[in-house]
Amino acid sequence: MIQAPDLVLPRRTLKKALTGIEGFDEVTSGGLPQGRPSLVCGSAGCGKTLFAMEFLVRGAVEFGEPGVFVAFEETEKDLVENVASLGFDLQDLVDQKLLALDHITVDRSQGEAGEYDLEGLFVRLGFAIDSIGAKRIVLDTLETLFGGLENDAMLRSELQRLFRWLKEKGITAVITAERGDGLLTRQGLEEYVSDCVILLDHRVSDQVSTRRLRIVKYRGSLHGTNEYPFLIDEDGITVMPLTSTSLDHDTLVERVPTGVEELDQMLSGLGLYRGSSVLLSGTSGTGKSSLAAHFAHATCARGERCLYFAFEESPSQIVRNMASIGLDLKKHLDSDHLRIVSARPSHYGLEMHLATMLKEIKRFSPHSVIIDPITTFIAVGSASDSQAMLIRLVDLLKERGITAYFTSLTQGNRELEATEVGMSSLMDTWLFVRAMETDGERNRLLYVLKSRGMAHSNQVREFLITSCGIRLADVYLGPQGVLTGSARMAREEKERSEALACEQQSKKDRILSERRATAIEAQIAALHAELAAEKLELQQSEDERSGVVLEQTASREAMARSRGHLNGPATELP
Repeated sequence: MIQAPDLVLPRRTLKKALTGIEGFDEVTSGGLPQGRPSLVCGSAGCGKTLFAMEFLVRGAVEFGEPGVFVAFEETEKDLVENVASLGFDLQDLVDQKLLALDHITVDRSQGEAGEYDLEGLFVRLGFAIDSIGAKRIVLDTLETLFGGLENDAMLRSELQRLFRWLKEKGITAVITAERGDGLLTRQGLEEYVSDCVILLDHRVSDQVSTRRLRIVKYRGSLHGTNEYPFLIDEDGITVMPLTSTSLDHDTLVERVPTGVEELDQMLSGLGLYRGSSVLLSGTSGTGKSSLAAHFAHATCARGERCLYFAFEESPSQIVRNMASIGLDLKKHLDSDHLRIVSARPSHYGLEMHLATMLKEIKRFSPHSVIIDPITTFIAVGSASDSQAMLIRLVDLLKERGITAYFTSLTQGNRELEATEVGMSSLMDTWLFVRAMETDGERNRLLYVLKSRGMAHSNQVREFLITSCGIRLADVYLGPQGVLTGSARMAREEKERSEALACEQQSKKDRILSERRATAIEAQIAALHAELAAEKLELQQSEDERSGVVLEQTASREAMARSRGHLNGPATELP
């Protein structure tokens, strides 16, 4: 049997039109289908009109594609005023022939669109498109146009006719529609004839509102299927993509100091890895924010930027409090090396917090980010939702090589190897600060639970907050156990007193020894002198005896000669 060879067909890629909406082009892998109609549906107030308008404005300004906005409810004047607060100057774009605004009043008695005939609408749309050479068009909203059609077959036929006309024009279209009861749209038919369907949702849970976006379908293209939070602010729409599952971010070997020299010594003497994630957990009042401020100060002192998200204190309060421990954060704020963003956790939903933080990170381009504390998000959502949100934030920071510093509040009766939001496993370095009560005092201890990729100290250090900043002191470990605070100071003072007494006794013994040595040396010198005198006297005695012997010898010789016993002439004695 002859097997036919495998045929490799070339992969065709669907052409897409970038929307320019931050984050949306990423989750759709390139934007909306080019030259095809897309349906944007949702309930009132979810942002359908704004999405469509930003699609047109970004296309005209950033991609050179003029657009037409056809409104069936709002007038041209209303549209210009409504989006001016977002920084969109529609009138200027209209004057430049980059945008055309058209308000169509649908009234069957006037035959604007015809009871079942869209020819009049097509003529008007065609004229608007040709007048500026439009590449994009928006129809807002569809219900107004087809609200009078009750026959489903007729409605489907007219919808298909409208969508087919838009495709024949080769124009990229966005059509907005209101959401129905249990359906994506009121008629429940629009989504079937659309090539791309985008669902916008504005929900309220526990009095906190959240906006989310989901791509229901996208013919001819792969796309993300999850719900994505999105933010509407003065810059328009920002869509927050979900976290990456590939874990393919780059790792850095550069080290950055923590701002506390003794802590750097505990981390192999070099500090943290750049781009790593650090978790500092501890009970209330243990100094977590003070350590975070030291890290921010050290970052700014290197000429780098630090973004500080504070969810419990205002910027002025942080500056004042840190000044009491010798940290001048105001100068870093004035030099724009430090930015403090404060907000109440309950002000937004979790997704909105995430989108806001992403926007600030992109705007400020920091080298380091501080989140103080992450446990406040539990008040906004469940522990699992908070964890999912923070995982996305951690991955986002790692992808950008930003060093992340998180503080976490733990309860006094919780196990050590646990955090309120279960984030410890995601952290590269985990520092723990706890309070210890002894002898009527409450003192702080710090230790490194883990630090991936580096040697680190396993010692417990006493955490001291002084007017000159944070210090980490060696704890005293003696027979009574670990001593901290005044107990350690008393013990150290006792040891210093004992050492001083020992030193004084040693000095006294040394003086006595030196005196005795001097006396002994004097005695030795006296003995040496006495011995020398004895030797001299002995020498003199020996010399005298030698002289006597010589004299006696000479006398005998002289007497012998006088008696003639010796040869030679006698010598007359005097």
